[in-house]
Amino acid sequence: MEKLVNEIVAVNHAWKVACELFGHDSPLSTSSQDLKTYLQVRLLRSYAPEQVYLIEDKKAEGERLYSLCLREPIGTRLYAEHLPIRIAQKVLTDKELVQFKNV
Repeated sequence: MEKLVNEIVAVNHAWKVACELFGHDSPLSTSSQDLKTYLQVRLLRSYAPEQVYLIEDKKAEGERLYSLCLREPIGTRLYAEHLPIRIAQKVLTDKELVQFKNV
């Protein structure tokens, strides 16, 4: 699980850099975002709700986001980045959304 969380963090960082350099709609930006989503879904399907779960980030500004909250920290990390709720609703089933939010 630690390796997967580290991959999510690294891809998220690369996505942000790609957006800054090439814009949000560039092929590199969109493929980085898609890869991050794929990795997050893999993390959830493999480890939720026992080791990771979804919780809405009420402090996020703008788009509504889920945080992938880790039950046990990995290093100093408590979250496996954010997943926009609109994307979660597209890539996860209703049953998975309920299961993964089961805190």
